[in-house]
Amino acid sequence: MLFKADMLERIGRGEVTLAFRRWSRPTVRAGGTLRTAAGVLAIDSVAAVDIHTVPDADVRAAGYAARADLLGDLRPEGQLYRIAFHVAGKDPRESLRENDTVGPSDIAALDARLDALDRAAPWTRAVLAMIAERDGRTAAEMAERLGVEKLALKRKIRQLKELGLTESLAVGYRLSPRGHAFVKGSRRGS
Repeated sequence: MLFKADMLERIGRGEVTLAFRRWSRPTVRAGGTLRTAAGVLAIDSVAAVDIHTVPDADVRAAGYAARADLLGDLRPEGQLYRIAFHVAGKDPRESLRENDTVGPSDIAALDARLDALDRAAPWTRAVLAMIAERDGRTAAEMAERLGVEKLALKRKIRQLKELGLTESLAVGYRLSPRGHAFVKGSRRGS
């Protein structure tokens, strides 16, 4: 479930506590969580609804001034769902990314994780090296250099983000402090 940047800011301030999405089937479930730039969202409820029965208060809780504004942001097809949530805390990847103290055991553990990601075909270290060359390196640039499909590479880069090694920018990626420490430490170790 994706949110626009301005909506994420409002979610972070606690102003927006509902979302409406049209799906063939829900992509989140009650009791689950969702990591966003606003923090970790705890999903309180997910229910199918009819747009005509959605109260005006719910439209406002979803961050819209009017029902027409909400309708304008929805996909035209699919069942409409009302998703209630609250910010449960900060994204744990933030503190992981900021940790630039990467010792030999951390490097060994990260190497093992990268080896597992490279099982089908090696890509992790090449991507980290390209991102290390220049902040803002885009998936399109890297995909072209690697001869792979851009969207597939973006999904893979999310795996590096999960390890705290990369950060998404408005355009492109950069290494996190942890990513820089890993790249520097793993070069030293080879």
